[in-house]
Amino acid sequence: MGCAGFTCSKHSLCALNILYVMVSLLMIGIAAWGKWFGLVSSFQVVGGVIGVGVFLFFVALVGLIGAVKHHQVLLFFYMIILFMVFIVQFSVSSACLAINKDQQEHLLEVGWNNSYSTQRDVEKSLNCCGFYHVDNNGTCDAACFPNHSCSPCAEQIQEHAEEVLRFVGGIGLFFSFTEILGVWLTYRYRNQKDPRANPSAFL
Repeated sequence: MGCAGFTCSKHSLCALNILYVMVSLLMIGIAAWGKWFGLVSSFQVVGGVIGVGVFLFFVALVGLIGAVKHHQVLLFFYMIILFMVFIVQFSVSSACLAINKDQQEHLLEVGWNNSYSTQRDVEKSLNCCGFYHVDNNGTCDAACFPNHSCSPCAEQIQEHAEEVLRFVGGIGLFFSFTEILGVWLTYRYRNQKDPRANPSAFL
C-alpha cells in the first residue's frame, strides 16, 4: 500500500510537471512565432511572454527532477515557489474576471498611450485609427486610412479586451488550481518513504 501510494504520487507529480513543461514551450514558441512573422512588433510583450515561459519551464524542471529523484531540498523549494505562483496567478485571474468597464477602459487608454508599437499593431490588425478620435492629418498603418474611412479603435479594442480578459481569467483560474494540486502532491510525496531507499536515509 505504501509503495503504491508512493508510486502514484510520483507519477502524478511527474505528469503535472510534464504538462507545465509543454505549456511553457508552447508560450515561448507562440511568442517567438508572433515576433518572427511580424504579428506583434512590441518587444516588451514578446519578451514578457517568453520570460514567463522560461520561468515556468525552469520551475517545472525543478519539480520534475525533484519528483524523479525524490530530492527533499528540490521538492521543498519547488513547493514554496509553486505556492507563491499560485497566490499571484489566482489574484491576477480574479482581477481579470472582476474588472469593470470603466477600469478596463482606463487601463486600455493608459496602455495605448504608453506604447507606439502596440498602437501600430492594433491599428493594422483591427483596421482602425486613433483611440477615441481619428486624426486624418497624422499617420496610421490601417488599410482604411488612405480612403479616410477609418473609425476609432476604442470600441473594437474594448470588445476584444473583454473576451480576452474572460479567457485569460478562466485559464488562469484553471491553472492556479492545478498549482495548488501540485503543492499538495509535493507535500504528500515529500513526506512519503521511498520503498527502494534505505529507511535510515529518509529525512
